[in-house]
Amino acid sequence: METAPVAEGLFEVVDGVPHLIGGRRRSDGRMVFPCPGGPEGQLYDRVRLASEGVLWSFTVQRFRPKEPYAGADDEESFQPFALGYVELPGEVIVEGRFEVSDFSSLHIGQAMRLILTPFRKASGETVLAYAFTPIASGATALRDAA
Repeated sequence: METAPVAEGLFEVVDGVPHLIGGRRRSDGRMVFPCPGGPEGQLYDRVRLASEGVLWSFTVQRFRPKEPYAGADDEESFQPFALGYVELPGEVIVEGRFEVSDFSSLHIGQAMRLILTPFRKASGETVLAYAFTPIASGATALRDAA
């Protein structure tokens, strides 16, 4: 049985590679993530975003977030996690969680890759969410490689 995404239309997998789905506003080309839905969504073209980017900024969440956080953990079982922003060069800066075993290994400018990961909601349902993970320790920034 396939795990449902945390939100419909948020990402897709093409040839085994996950991609977030952003939107390009037709009037001026401005990129956004996520792509708006409803009537506003008609003003945007859906765009498959790059699956790799550059760590732009981050922090470590060391206490359980308040609502609307939907995790199944409680104050006792909560595990700290890193989160922040990844710049998808030429597209948009995306907020997300980081899958990393050692928070001290993260550094601004680090090459990051999009992954899909299970997330257990308070309801007990497990959904598929997106996160980023370092491509390789000490990798150079993608924007500096051009």
